[in-house]
Amino acid sequence: MAAAQAARAEGADAGEAAGATQAAAVATAETPSGRLTPEQRAARVQESLKSKGGNGAAQSIGVPGTSEHTHRLLALVPPAGIQQVHSKQADKVYTWPHLLLVEFVSLLAVGVLLLIVSYFLDPIFRTLANPNLTPNPSKAPWYFLGLQELLRYFHPMVAGVTIPGVGLIILGAAGYIDKNPSAKPDNRKFANLAFTMFLVLWTVLVFAGSFFRGPGFNWVWPWQDGLFFEL
Repeated sequence: MAAAQAARAEGADAGEAAGATQAAAVATAETPSGRLTPEQRAARVQESLKSKGGNGAAQSIGVPGTSEHTHRLLALVPPAGIQQVHSKQADKVYTWPHLLLVEFVSLLAVGVLLLIVSYFLDPIFRTLANPNLTPNPSKAPWYFLGLQELLRYFHPMVAGVTIPGVGLIILGAAGYIDKNPSAKPDNRKFANLAFTMFLVLWTVLVFAGSFFRGPGFNWVWPWQDGLFFEL
């Protein structure tokens, strides 16, 4: 009787050894692409657990054999380690509230400033205009002196229609010429260059018409012939 039980135990050990060898063979056989199939991966894990346990009992790596748990916590990863944290503001922002709120505050500030200025300063009125007497020099308001300065150099059709029309067409086509979607001034070199050139050109024309034009709208030097400028 004892000899029969010993024979059955030896047969069981031999079967387990054969199973382990087969599992190891399955685990070591990889697919042509170099990746393990689910069955191969499970066989490799089972073989590793048996080699760690020593007695063949299934247990996780690093977990004591007397523990009832089969898994252990390897590490606790904070959310900041797997999430992207943007410290800088994104290139694009919403119109509300980033733009409209700033514009509304600016509107209130400018309105208050105009009310204060209009309360303390009286407007400058001249005498009634005499249609038989044209003042010399006859200048437009300062914000139109750039256009009046162009009339000094070009034909009225060119200075009053062609050049402003071409400028408006270029301004309308700027969005199609400069397709840079960035809202950062550092990335809008073309737009900055175009606006700077326009601003410098128009400033020069306004200054020339304001301070360097005298009777007959001729060129004068303010320190020699006087200043012919009125708001």
